Amino acid sequence: MDACIRERPNPELQRQEVVALEKETARAIQLGDATFFRRVYSDDFSGLLSHGQTVDKAGWIAAVQAPDIKYEAFMASDVKVRLYRDIAVATSLWSIRAFSRNQRIDSQMRVIHVYMYTGGGYRAVTAQTTLLPPYIQQPL
Repeated sequence: MDACIRERPNPELQRQEVVALEKETARAIQLGDATFFRRVYSDDFSGLLSHGQTVDKAGWIAAVQAPDIKYEAFMASDVKVRLYRDIAVATSLWSIRAFSRNQRIDSQMRVIHVYMYTGGGYRAVTAQTTLLPPYIQQPL
C-alpha cells in the first residue's frame, strides 16, 4: 500500500527548480542552445511569441536560433513561481541587449511559462512573451 502513495516533493525545492529553469532558459536563448529546449520543452509545446505568432517546439527553437540576431546579454529576473499540484506557473522579466541587422536592441519582455511535473522533472508545455515599450521587432 505504501508503494502506491507518492510523496509530494518539497514545494520550496520545486520553486527553486523552476527558477533555475527560467534562468537557464535565458542563458540558452543567449547561446542559441537548441539542446536545452529539446530537453526541457515538451514535444507538444505550444507558445506565443511577442509579435503574436504561435509556435510549436520546432518553431520556438527556430526563433531562438534566428541568424539575424546576436545576443550580447539575455537575463531573466523578477522570477515568480506558483505551484498547483503537478503544474508550475512562472512569470519573469527578460532583459535583452542584442544586435540585429547592425542595429542595437535594448528591450524587455514579460514572460509566462507553464511547466508540468513529470518523473524526469519539469517540462515547459506553453509560454507567452509580451514585449514591453518601446516596441522593437525581434524573433522572440
